[in-house]
Amino acid sequence: MKLTTFMLIALLLIGCKNSQQSSDKDQTREEAHGQQNDKHSKHGKANEYMHQSSVQDLIKRFESPERDEYQQPQKVLEYLGDIQDQKIMDIGSGSGYFSVKLAARGAKVIAADVDDEFQAFIEKRIKENNLKNIETRKIPYDSPALKDQEVDKVFIVNTYHHIENRPGYFTKVRQGTKADGELIIIDFFKADMPVGPPVDHKIAKDKVIQELKMAGYTSFDINVDLLPYQYIIRAR
Repeated sequence: MKLTTFMLIALLLIGCKNSQQSSDKDQTREEAHGQQNDKHSKHGKANEYMHQSSVQDLIKRFESPERDEYQQPQKVLEYLGDIQDQKIMDIGSGSGYFSVKLAARGAKVIAADVDDEFQAFIEKRIKENNLKNIETRKIPYDSPALKDQEVDKVFIVNTYHHIENRPGYFTKVRQGTKADGELIIIDFFKADMPVGPPVDHKIAKDKVIQELKMAGYTSFDINVDLLPYQYIIRAR
């Protein structure tokens, strides 16, 4: 009887231990999965929404003829004017859609992004096309990683709404731009449209200006007519 009781207790203890180990393994797997999912979501709903698609799918979308149709890059480049020999940081460069176009017009481009896969894709484009005036720069989510007065222009397309603590972030952008330089923001109107993220992820142009004023910008040129679905803000 005593032996049977002892064996029962031993089996119960082993079962509890195995159950705890299984629970610990499950928790570890869940934490790892959560960390992977949280990689983008912790930096805002817009990032979480965008990265529901793979980077390869995003690259196809960014480089598509459909984007050309609404983005109208030639109009944008003409609007920027002469950028020959200017140093421009393209924040949120993604696939390099605008980076390579800016470089083709003679700018010295820093293609900046938070994502390693996008950076690798641009580096491949640079190598395959022998592009001499583009460099990549991996940046953190909370900083443009610019030296003081490093660039003539900061160019940011369809990315403003991805950034958190924007007044603090664009204070750093302003400090990294030369005194006679400028910030150019292109982003979607806050309205239901056939392109762009959901309405609740978009930032109205008036709020952009309010936040940029908090970052120290004082002069603004706003264009709402050049592009069908996006506004352009030039700030100094």
